[in-house]
Amino acid sequence: MIVGIGVDVVDVARFERQLERTPALRERLFTPAERDLPTASLAARFAAKEAIAKALGAPAGMQWQHCEVPRPKHGDGRPEVRLSGTVQECADRLGVTDWHLTLSHDGPVAVAYCIAEARP
Repeated sequence: MIVGIGVDVVDVARFERQLERTPALRERLFTPAERDLPTASLAARFAAKEAIAKALGAPAGMQWQHCEVPRPKHGDGRPEVRLSGTVQECADRLGVTDWHLTLSHDGPVAVAYCIAEARP
């Protein structure tokens, strides 16, 4: 059963300017494993975190670092979702058991789409 869906689009150049203007933003938004990725990849991960939050109904109090999109370890390159803390608690309340996530970045745009699913 689908619990929620989310999508988000990020302007990569604008996102880069925000990171340059506010260096602490990188630490606030990303886990240590994500921080050194190229800007386009960071923009896609930010879009993913936004899409995940939307799929959960965007409840107040969720912390960005409690959602991580690590580099894929699967041979097929599918992105993974790792949750902890406030985001995991929200997913648990909704019964989310599986995440389906896709990321893309091309030229000036990064996009992420996700589906939160609960198995019966």
